[in-house]
Amino acid sequence: MELVRSNFHIAMFPWFAMGHLTPFLHLSNELAARGHRITFLLPKKAQTKLQHLNHHPHLITFHSITVPHVEGLPKSTETASEIPLSSIHFLTIAMDRTRDQIHAFLKASAADPKHIIDMIVFDLAHWIPDIARGLGIKSMYYGVICAAVYAAALVPAPECNSVPMTVTEERQRRNPPPPYPSSTVVMTRDYEVRSLIAIREPCGEGVTFYQRVITSTKECDAFCLRTCRELEGDFCDYLEAKYQKSVLLTGPVLGLNKIPQQLEDRWAEWFAGFEAGSLVFCAVGSQWIFEKDQFQEVLLGFELTGLPFLVALKPPLGCETIEEALPDGFEERVRGRGVVFGGWVQQPLILSHPAVGCFVHHCGFGSMWESLLSKKQIVLVPQWPDQILGTKLMAKELKVAVEVEREESGWISKESLKEAIKSVMDTESEVGVMVKRNHEKWREIVSEAGFMSGYVDRFVQNLKQIV
Repeated sequence: MELVRSNFHIAMFPWFAMGHLTPFLHLSNELAARGHRITFLLPKKAQTKLQHLNHHPHLITFHSITVPHVEGLPKSTETASEIPLSSIHFLTIAMDRTRDQIHAFLKASAADPKHIIDMIVFDLAHWIPDIARGLGIKSMYYGVICAAVYAAALVPAPECNSVPMTVTEERQRRNPPPPYPSSTVVMTRDYEVRSLIAIREPCGEGVTFYQRVITSTKECDAFCLRTCRELEGDFCDYLEAKYQKSVLLTGPVLGLNKIPQQLEDRWAEWFAGFEAGSLVFCAVGSQWIFEKDQFQEVLLGFELTGLPFLVALKPPLGCETIEEALPDGFEERVRGRGVVFGGWVQQPLILSHPAVGCFVHHCGFGSMWESLLSKKQIVLVPQWPDQILGTKLMAKELKVAVEVEREESGWISKESLKEAIKSVMDTESEVGVMVKRNHEKWREIVSEAGFMSGYVDRFVQNLKQIV
C-alpha cells in the first residue's frame, strides 16, 4: 500500500503579470503555512515587488528566471506592467523561450533527492505538462479568475479555433446552449462579444490565448481554480462535465491576514475630514490605461456625483503625468473633495476606512473578492472578457453590485458613471437598498470563521492524493 506524503515540494511558474504572480504567492504562503516547500520561478524584477509578500522565506524560495529579449519589446522588459497591452503578445513569446530554463531546473531537481519537485503549478505556459511528464513530475493548472469565465469562453469547442468569430459562435456567446448554467452570466452587448476576439488573437508564436488554456487544462494532471462552490458551484460542475476531469478549488486565497495595519498618513489625514460612508474610491488595476478623452470623461463623472472621491488611475495614453491630462478647470472645481492619484495605493486598507462608502472597480478577481468582503457599496466598470463576465456574476447573478451602463461602442459617459454611483450611494435608492442587503448576506457567508482556511485545507488533502 502506497504511503500518502505528508509534505511536498512544489514549483510555481505563473504568467509574468502581477495579477497572476500575486495570487500564486498567496497560495504559496498558505501551503508553506501548512509545512510545504515552495520554489517560486519568476523574473528578477518581480522578486523585488513580491519580496514583502513572502511570509515564509524559510520555506518559499524565489528562483530567478532570465527573460530573453524579444524583438518588439523594450530592452530589459520582464513583466506585463512595464508594457502596453498591445505588446503582451511579445512577452508571451519571451515566456515561451524560457522553456529550456524551466526544463533544466526541473531536471536538476529530479536528480537531487533533497530538492525533488513533486508538482509544478502554472497557468499560461501550456508546455509545462509536457516537460513535467517527461521528468515524472505532476503538473497543475491554476486559474486565478472566475469559473464563469472558463465556462462561458474557455471550454473545448472546435469552432473556437476559427478566426474570426463565426456568426454561430457569436450567437452562442449571447445565448449559450444548455447545459450552460446561467442565463445572466453571458455576453449580451456588441462591445462585450467583440472583447472575446482577444482570446483568438496570437498569444505567442503559433498559438492563441484560447489554445493555451485548452491545451493546459487538458494536458495537466490537476485543474484548479481560485474560487468557491458557494458562488460558482454550478459553473464548476459544468466545467467538470466539459473537461471530463475534476476541478479542484482553493477558495479566493486573498492573503488578507498579513495586511499591514497602517494606512499612509496622507490618506488617513485626508479621509478624516469626511463623514462616514460618504467617499467614493475608484481603482481599476495596473493594466488598464485609458485614452485621454475617456480618462477625462470618467473624471467628469466623478465630479458630477457631488461626492468626495479618490480615483487611482494611471496617466492616459500619450500623457506622462496625471496633471497634464486633467479636464480644464477640473482641479480647481474639485479641490478639497476630489483627488486623482497615479501611483500605487493600499487598496485593502482604504476599503476598511469608515469614510469610504463606495468602491468603483474593474472587477479584476482580487478586487471582486476584496469588495465582496468589504462593507462598501460596489460599482463595476469592466474592460476585458474576464472582468465583464465577473461583473455579470456580481451584478446579475448575485445582485450585490451595479454595473456602469456603456454605449454600444463601449464608451463610458460621465452621466452613466454618475448614475451608477448615485444609485448605490443615495440612501433612498431602491437599487442601493437591494444590493446592500444582498451584499450583506454574501459577505456573512464568505466571512464566516474557517471558510477560507477550510478551502485551502481541503485543497491540500486533494494534492496529497495526486503527488
